[in-house]
Amino acid sequence: MYRYDVIDRDIVKARTAEFREQVQARLSGALTEDEFKPLRLMNGVYLQLHAYMLRVAIPYGVLSSEQLRTLAHIARTYDRGYGHFTTRQNIQFNWPSLVDIPDILDQLAGVEMHAIQTSGNTIRNTTTDPFAGAAEDEIADPRPWCELIRQWSTLHPEFTWLPRKFKIAVTGSPRDRAAIGVHDIGLKLLHDADGALGFEIHVGGGQGRTPRIAAKIRDYLPAAELLAYLTAILRVYNLAGRRDNLYKARIKILVEAMGPEAFAAAVEDMYAQIRGRELAVPAEEIERVSRFFAAPAEGRALARAPRDSGFERWRRVNVKPHKIAGRAIVTVALKPYGAAPGDASADQMDAIADLADRHGLSEIRVTKEQNLVLPHVEAAALPAVYGALEAIGLATANAGRASDIVACPGLDYCNLANARSIPIAQAISERIAAAGLDDIAGEVTIKISGCINACGHHHVANIGLLGVDKKGEEVYQLTLGGVADGAAAIGKIAGPGLTAEDAIGAVVACVRVFADRAERDEDFIDTLSRIGHGPFKEAVYGA
Repeated sequence: MYRYDVIDRDIVKARTAEFREQVQARLSGALTEDEFKPLRLMNGVYLQLHAYMLRVAIPYGVLSSEQLRTLAHIARTYDRGYGHFTTRQNIQFNWPSLVDIPDILDQLAGVEMHAIQTSGNTIRNTTTDPFAGAAEDEIADPRPWCELIRQWSTLHPEFTWLPRKFKIAVTGSPRDRAAIGVHDIGLKLLHDADGALGFEIHVGGGQGRTPRIAAKIRDYLPAAELLAYLTAILRVYNLAGRRDNLYKARIKILVEAMGPEAFAAAVEDMYAQIRGRELAVPAEEIERVSRFFAAPAEGRALARAPRDSGFERWRRVNVKPHKIAGRAIVTVALKPYGAAPGDASADQMDAIADLADRHGLSEIRVTKEQNLVLPHVEAAALPAVYGALEAIGLATANAGRASDIVACPGLDYCNLANARSIPIAQAISERIAAAGLDDIAGEVTIKISGCINACGHHHVANIGLLGVDKKGEEVYQLTLGGVADGAAAIGKIAGPGLTAEDAIGAVVACVRVFADRAERDEDFIDTLSRIGHGPFKEAVYGA
């Protein structure tokens, strides 16, 4: 993984010292909360329902074992013993005291981490495929390009106060696992006819109040021109994006208002003005950054698997093939049946860091599904990994299955939420487990958001729930047919809003309809397309 240079270290050190002074000013009363708000948001500090929350950046979801142990220490020392991994491949601590946050940032800086640009109207953490550098189908490793974007975007003076927050995702595989279609900018690595590496460019995707699928504005961009083209996109947005209406400030609204063709033409014009200057990435810089992401050596194959049904099921569901012989990709599902999605205790984080050191080249990934991944496990060590995960309660074989539910913090924590998400997810998980539907239904995505901001990504779930407030009551809209990865699609509302209890039953009923009606090798979208919404609506609402 990438290591900080002196510039990175100096930036983080200076920002932490600056924020310590700002916190002291707030605690002394020299700054009001309103005056403090823009300062804390630029350092990843939110004011939630009950306490401040700190969101820590995990660039493109990559962690070292040392960094994960530091996160465990922070959870144990300054929080309530756990952290919450997010759909942006970051981690949140929900209960730190404001007075302690500068000390936390100092400790993060000691392991090359920070909370810069995890909030505010800036370029947020760039995300990518959690299997990057390991996936069998990978055309090129997206992580070096994510790192270049990180360096380019961090404290970029022109893009510090954008009309609205801005999110970029990069995929290096034909099978998009980074959800590029629902990002402000989605980048897909590919080769041209001559074998030269480049990017397919998508712009204007997003969820929230007005979900949109990104429009493709360029079929191919030479890889070295990436930062110039991103600058052109951001400059057009910064100049033309709306600032008079919070709900119409995202780039997706600008792309829709201008039309994709006109927006693309404006970007091309801007790109023509700035290309060829210092924004072109030198080949030696691409090579320098890429060296931090070298492929691992071959590992030892698994000679004989134990005759254990639990291990076999876990290996079948949570383990994926690696492009290097003798290695495997292991998903550690942070979704034990009935647990809060995405939460990991300090002890669990320490244990996973130990596993990564012993069997996985000291590397861990965070996924947008709120799970962790050990991307380079020696195949021979799979039984040991399974046993260690079982000992800490994280060997549930449900990665990608119905109980692998994504949920935002909802009304239990967030002051923007209208409804609870976590208890709904827990109840659905328990009912799916009791009915054995994980194995019967196979892969299906369920996502829950507690408000229209859609932090739970319900719009792009096969089965989604959106919590809304209706005359003081929590009501849930059921959506069907969303897709995050690959050919992204926005789910459609199935019918009238449901009470919390009815919503739980409705999701389980929809999973059962899929399990009963799917034909061989059909996924949820295939089945929904073939049989229509009718059988699902009937199962939920009756005839």
